[in-house]
Amino acid sequence: MFRCGIAYPRCKWLVPLLLLFAVIFDIIAVAAQSGWVEDEDGRSHYASMWQECNGSKNNWLCSSLMDNTWAQAVAALMIIGLIILIIAFILSVVAMCNVSIGLFIPIGVMLIIVAILQIIALIIYPVNFNERIFEGQYYYTWAYGFGWGATILCIGCSILFCCLPRYEDELAGNGKIKYLYTSE
Repeated sequence: MFRCGIAYPRCKWLVPLLLLFAVIFDIIAVAAQSGWVEDEDGRSHYASMWQECNGSKNNWLCSSLMDNTWAQAVAALMIIGLIILIIAFILSVVAMCNVSIGLFIPIGVMLIIVAILQIIALIIYPVNFNERIFEGQYYYTWAYGFGWGATILCIGCSILFCCLPRYEDELAGNGKIKYLYTSE
């Protein structure tokens, strides 16, 4: 994996740990009740993946976004991506416990699928939400950012999992020690 002195057996849990962070970020993005979009001062309008609310202080009128087909598509893509991501995380733990199983490439492909699904969902949402709202300035906030964070982690982990089969011996602890400097 990395040739600059990193011990493979000790560092092999780094990629599943990154996947765990991606799962947590994705759960935060999907479950957030606010934080996907809010107006520029955050006082009169905000929205999550599930609903949007208008009003002020303690008088909020909320309506479901699930009446719109684009919002249903966003929710479906994010939830399907989350389910596949959880399966990939479980498989990554199994693959790191028993390196000889050969699950690295399938996990990498699953993570690429998750990234594609979530990129589509995270692009559909602002495009259609902006068509819905014509006035004012809106910001995409913390929960939307967690969705992108999970997607970026999935892309990075998919690259790592696609490269790991080249280093199966080192991950299993059977590889020869490679020295950067040899004296002659």
